Amino acid sequence: MTTRETHHGRPQQDDGRVHGAIVGFQRDDGCWLLIRRSQRVAAPGQICFPGGAIEVGEAMEDAARREAREEVGADVRLIQQVWQFELPERPLTLLGWHAELVTRPGDLRADPREVAELLWLTRDQALNHPDVMKYTDQFLDALPGVEPRTA
Repeated sequence: MTTRETHHGRPQQDDGRVHGAIVGFQRDDGCWLLIRRSQRVAAPGQICFPGGAIEVGEAMEDAARREAREEVGADVRLIQQVWQFELPERPLTLLGWHAELVTRPGDLRADPREVAELLWLTRDQALNHPDVMKYTDQFLDALPGVEPRTA
């Protein structure tokens, strides 16, 4: 495979698009982990799910696990790819995964180079957040409606 760089320095795949993996996982109370992006990355200050670019030659599952670990220190067990979306305004394809959090929620740590804040939000809180990134609603709609677990 040939690696070409986009204007944001992300690896361009053979189809001419950047591919990104995002990961959705919940705490026992039903809240989803979203992040506020740092001021040093694309879309600074926006709220979205953890994720990032898939490297050329990297399996999408490996990228999803790597991005969760790099951005928030999470070890996850991928359950299923639930979403694929091609942004109409730029050559970016997003692949969304439903995952189970293996790391204890209290042990998560944001990488300050990429993540300014960790946010545990209900679906409604995420959808109504003023800084939520475009298309987050579509990924949330694709995630299963997991009910909060009781002790």
